[in-house]
Amino acid sequence: MAHVLLAALCSVLVSVLLKLARRFDIDIGQAVAWNYVTTTALTLLALRPPLAPLRQVDAPWFALAALGLLLPTIFLALAASVRHAGIVRSDAAQRLSLLIPLLAAFTLFGQPARDVQLLGCALGLLALAAMVWRFERTAAGGSAAAGWGWPLAVFAGFGLIDVLFKQVAATGLPLGSALLAVFALALAVAFAIQFARRARFTLRNTLGGLLLGAGNFANILFYLHAHRALPDNPALVFASMNLGVVVLGALAGVALFKERLGRINAFGLLLALAAIALLAWG
Repeated sequence: MAHVLLAALCSVLVSVLLKLARRFDIDIGQAVAWNYVTTTALTLLALRPPLAPLRQVDAPWFALAALGLLLPTIFLALAASVRHAGIVRSDAAQRLSLLIPLLAAFTLFGQPARDVQLLGCALGLLALAAMVWRFERTAAGGSAAAGWGWPLAVFAGFGLIDVLFKQVAATGLPLGSALLAVFALALAVAFAIQFARRARFTLRNTLGGLLLGAGNFANILFYLHAHRALPDNPALVFASMNLGVVVLGALAGVALFKERLGRINAFGLLLALAAIALLAWG
């Protein structure tokens, strides 16, 4: 379980780094671009993925290209959500995005749903609504619409990413190969965005982005190690990871950044924990 805790800590660390970026005058767009330099390099070094599967004629390049486009754009949405809505809401929205592939499986792909899964989905949707309920103007000067709009974008974006990754996995493409392709494509997209906006690259932004990428990749690596350490308990790893991120994200947001939660928001946080537990059980 140590790997699960480390994975959850690294996931929350990414949100903390995004929250601190403006304080240290780091350009988020550049940081996200350099983040993919780190994740691509570490995927090559740590996972040593085979390249041959990517050369096959049936390689799922459409889904991989879609992921390469989505990852950097949703990463920027996550940064905006952390800024306007806070770590607590953003991490909860990211983890509740697991509802989207589940609902897609039930409605589009004919997977039968157990009662406990349907209850978990219902609680999850209620939790999401409660987490963004009546979010007022933030200290950072954001509008109320930004306070609920960005978490919803994170929810939808990460849910779609999860669906695409499941489609890639269904083709039999090794995970390491898929991650390498996606990170390399995301790197190209992220830097293309920066060149389009004529960003002025600085050492500060580069170092911030490389650190962000290290946290991002560590989250993935520890999560993979957790599944390898507990191969017969994937539900335990799934539940522990998601519950851990929501709890640690709440602690970080409230303790480190004095984020305020209304009663409805706090109730939504509890509903999110209950929903994740039910979905893992189901």
